[in-house]
Amino acid sequence: MLKIFSLAAALLLACSAVAQTPDAPLTASALAVGTVAPAFTGQDAAGRPVELRQLLKKGPVVLYFYRGQWCPYCNKQLSQLQDSLQTLTSKGAQVVVITPELQTNIDKTVAKTKLSIPIVHDQNFAIMKAYKTAFTVDDATAQKYQGFGVDLKAANGATTNVLPVPATYVIGRDGKIQYAFFNPDYRHRASVRAVAQALAAR
Repeated sequence: MLKIFSLAAALLLACSAVAQTPDAPLTASALAVGTVAPAFTGQDAAGRPVELRQLLKKGPVVLYFYRGQWCPYCNKQLSQLQDSLQTLTSKGAQVVVITPELQTNIDKTVAKTKLSIPIVHDQNFAIMKAYKTAFTVDDATAQKYQGFGVDLKAANGATTNVLPVPATYVIGRDGKIQYAFFNPDYRHRASVRAVAQALAAR
């Protein structure tokens, strides 16, 4: 009986140790042009479903990833996107924006950029992980952000410091990626002109 109790206690401790093991750091890497785009489902600010499969029935999909309302480069890119949105929609494109930030911060992004297209809060970074844009921010950088008043965990409602590379993908109606902009340097973003050219070349 003592042996059984000891074995049970050992198993319980082992399970507890596994449960407390921190998640492995995420590393971002671009999806290649020509690969099948990962399926995803989310909700926009109004609670409406945003599903890749349904969007592709209407036309190609342009997928933008951005970091948060606190990022001036993101706000500039999204403002430019809004100003030139018709350039993309006139080609039949469905434009969707993905972010890790919570809805309260998405509202701030909309106020700053006047963006009128669906913005999806990426719960648990699921879409970011699928598109290989998610990466774990190192502790030194996270502390630097906190010095600027940016608490990534609080902004994203998460237990880890994770951000997306601000990538842009164009997904053709066949479900394959036909254009990819992926630069780990957050200061560099895809231009609306480049995205429009990719749509015209499909």
